Amino acid sequence: MDRRIVRVAVGLLLAGAPALAQQPSKPAKPVHATPHHAAAHGKSTHTSAVPAAYTAIPEAERLAIQSDLVWLGGYEGMSAEEFDGHTVEAIKAFQRRHSGKETGVLSDQERAQLAEAAKAPAATVGWRLIEDSATGARLGLPEKLVPRASAARTGSRWASAQGQIEIETFRLHEASLPVLFEDEKKTLRRHVGYSALGANSFVIAGEQKLKKFVIRAQSNGEQVRGVTVLYDQATEGTMAAVAIAVADTFQGFPDPNAGPLPGRSRGVEYGTAIVVTSTGDLLAIGEVTDRCQSITVPGFGHAERIAEDKVRNLALLRLYGARHLVPAPLSGDGSAGDQLTLFGIADPLAGNGTVTNAAAHLTAQAIDPAPKPGFSGAPAIDGQGRFAGLVTLKAPVVAGTGAAAAPATLIPAAAVRDFLQAQRITPAAAGAAIEQSVLRVICVRK
Repeated sequence: MDRRIVRVAVGLLLAGAPALAQQPSKPAKPVHATPHHAAAHGKSTHTSAVPAAYTAIPEAERLAIQSDLVWLGGYEGMSAEEFDGHTVEAIKAFQRRHSGKETGVLSDQERAQLAEAAKAPAATVGWRLIEDSATGARLGLPEKLVPRASAARTGSRWASAQGQIEIETFRLHEASLPVLFEDEKKTLRRHVGYSALGANSFVIAGEQKLKKFVIRAQSNGEQVRGVTVLYDQATEGTMAAVAIAVADTFQGFPDPNAGPLPGRSRGVEYGTAIVVTSTGDLLAIGEVTDRCQSITVPGFGHAERIAEDKVRNLALLRLYGARHLVPAPLSGDGSAGDQLTLFGIADPLAGNGTVTNAAAHLTAQAIDPAPKPGFSGAPAIDGQGRFAGLVTLKAPVVAGTGAAAAPATLIPAAAVRDFLQAQRITPAAAGAAIEQSVLRVICVRK
């Protein structure tokens, strides 16, 4: 379902608009600005043409831009799936406030200004994108507003200290989306102000007792995942933008190949590490193992991060009590051509947990094609079987009309050896096949 529905529904609800007629099955038409809707909010029904520059921007970055616009307030009707005239007008308004030329297209500098402007209101509520382990969904969470986390009947629940605000996820198996849609509307003491049902999702907004609520659900086959935001009307001043943001960022079935949204880390992240000493020292990518509540290596247990190099993006892990591990052979400079073989362990949603290899081509800027998620930290071997470096993966980020950041790059072998030597570890010159030294590393964040 087009996220414009979510924003219009919540926007009308928060604005105190009267109950709307139910929108049963065609979400695309009701959510475009109509003369009635425009008049209610003092907006023109005219929408600008979509700039061609936006067509090349990945969805993750479009979502990030639109999320930033939400946090600045005063904007309704945005679509997360496409850049339409509403978003163009919002960008022009931002440019106007910053004395810029009203092009409707963000330059790299303006994109950075927008992100910076959204930081303060997002930080005030402790906004962070998380992966809900109970349902598998991804959503934004205002952690400062709902510090009390607990298990729910079919998902997870977060609540404020006094219970004025509640956010709860749910996951239902063998469920019918249309049936659930009708059941939710009939909940006791719930007054529905707006509802819309699409082929694979629905949104319902209204009032329940003395609180306002928003429900968003998505289906995949016979499984339905959703989120409910419930809050006292007295908190509306804070929760207006937050409710939109929570519902807007909800992804019931996130693409495992998409990676985290720009600037946001996964709640559970999978990476690859290589053994560098027989007594339990491992080398991993710094970003993969950053801010972890716990680091686990399957088959061995807990690992501790004991050193890092932020410039090189490297981290040294220690498996206490491990013995007789096989250190990776790290000799060579990987200068024999640009053909590489990568050895890593893919994300559980993209692989079976075993070491696999992937052929790749090294260019001046990147590794092509980028390997599967989970390969961040994978060793790269050149055409002569020599260590060329470590793979690092990044989610694609685009600012304005600039070029996208390379999704996969190589940390050179020389940089890896320099880091290890600084930690008084002598890299192994020879040894068994590299795949015997490759392990999965799992970072769990708060």
